[in-house]
Amino acid sequence: HLGSVIAYFTSAKFLLYLGHALSTWGDRMWHFAVSVFLVELYGNSLLLTAVYGLVVAGSVLLLGALIGDWVDKNSRLKVAQTSLVVQNSSVILCGVILMIIFLFKTQLLTLYHGWLLTLCYILVITIANIANLASTATAITIQRDWIVVVAGEDRSKLADMNATIRRIDQLTNILAPMAVGQIMTFGSPMIGCGFISGWNLMSMCVEYLLLWKVYQKTPTLAHKSAKVEASELKQLNVKKESDVKPAEGVQLIIEKDVTAFEPQQEKEVSCAARIAEPFITFRDGWVAYYNQPVFLAGMGLAFLYMTVLGFDCITTGYAYTQGLSGSVLSLLMGASAVTGIMGTVAFTWLRRKCGLIRTGLISGVAQFACLILCAISVFMPGSPMDLTVSPFADISARLFENEPLPTIASPEPEMIFATGMPNLLNGSIAPANSDPEMSPEPVPLISVSLLFAGVIAARVGLWSFDLTVTQLLQENVIESERGIINGVQNSMNYLLDLLHFIMVILAPNPEAFGLLVLISVSFVAMGHIMYFRFAQKSLGKQLFVCHTPDPKAAPDSSPPGNTSTV
Repeated sequence: HLGSVIAYFTSAKFLLYLGHALSTWGDRMWHFAVSVFLVELYGNSLLLTAVYGLVVAGSVLLLGALIGDWVDKNSRLKVAQTSLVVQNSSVILCGVILMIIFLFKTQLLTLYHGWLLTLCYILVITIANIANLASTATAITIQRDWIVVVAGEDRSKLADMNATIRRIDQLTNILAPMAVGQIMTFGSPMIGCGFISGWNLMSMCVEYLLLWKVYQKTPTLAHKSAKVEASELKQLNVKKESDVKPAEGVQLIIEKDVTAFEPQQEKEVSCAARIAEPFITFRDGWVAYYNQPVFLAGMGLAFLYMTVLGFDCITTGYAYTQGLSGSVLSLLMGASAVTGIMGTVAFTWLRRKCGLIRTGLISGVAQFACLILCAISVFMPGSPMDLTVSPFADISARLFENEPLPTIASPEPEMIFATGMPNLLNGSIAPANSDPEMSPEPVPLISVSLLFAGVIAARVGLWSFDLTVTQLLQENVIESERGIINGVQNSMNYLLDLLHFIMVILAPNPEAFGLLVLISVSFVAMGHIMYFRFAQKSLGKQLFVCHTPDPKAAPDSSPPGNTSTV
């Protein structure tokens, strides 16, 4: 019994989990802290944070395919170790620069009319962006490639490993920001920088060792497919009359892969060809993604990123305007983490009972049903939705009329400091300068309660659906293209995420938030319709016939005619 416990804790699977937990913990701490640091440095303005978010999203959008292509073209160990070292070194360097800025900010402001400080800000955002790109490469290689090889041909084991990885993500999403937040609160931002830099230095050494141990324990990781295998050719050569265009595209990919690894002849490469190469790779990556049998499933997942119905800064900001306190919000975030973990459990159970593709369908229906509550909340008492109010009325009032802001969301800062924060616990938001007897009725919490009930309940379906699409990509994308296809998938996710931020910029006031909720629910519905179309193509008349599949064969996890295994 003790031997089996020791065997588990020394297995490649557990070491992979441990490495991922360390990596994700450092990642989450840094992502939380860098936003706070940038706000702190720029005089409590969100400008630097917004620029950082835009740069990160734009970089992954443009470079996702190139990062994936680099992952495909190099050995697994080299890719994992290089991305690990680049990511952690960038965070350490960023931490050191931020500490210097915090220490010498007043001196930096006077040097060269403040241009030196501006240069430091640009440097921090650039290096932080490099860290994020390296983190993207790490996620692609470990979560989309190494995990598939470690699981072998056992798809049930792969499903369990995917679910465990997501549970680790859920826990670190909540615990890591809490930990670094306490350090910054009871210490200082500078101590926070020092702690994160020290953590990343230690974590990098441990993760490097863990990667090496996993690589040693899994000999198949050393063998990376350099050409299209026979089984993979079978997978790609599936040709249906109803789907001629993708089949033609797939044939092009086969030709590209077969010829790409023929013995290279010594020849001069022109300067123009070198310059054009990244653009060709970018184009080939997106074409290959479009021609994947699981293209519609991947697009369905990407569409779920075009939403304000999550626990990001936008939704939490709206919650504050509606009378929820910080303590209540932290409890709601904890509840969302619990339902997210429930989603990973539901995924493994449903997959065993109904197969992989049907699991995605059931998860989609569950998520959408919960989000109907969010749509209903828009029309309930307490909802501030009023499309007659100009989205930029508060800004124009500030800039041109010198009047107090017209929305209940934003009392004047000096009023807040003079009278204390609005009463956030009982859901009332009264004008700070008004007589208590003349205060308006408390804002009913029915609307915001329904909104968060829907968001939290929908996490079960969301994470189960996310795991379904992740495993579909793992099982149906050929080994030699895993990097580039998952790189493009990341780019698609970031593109829709970027669109959701642009949507909020165009309608930033609480009165328009209801409209954003309805648009978000519509995009989620469109995503699930795409997935339904994929499932219909894959399973045909068997779509609604639920049976217990053979866990090894998982016959319904691939499009029809696909006889390959992982």
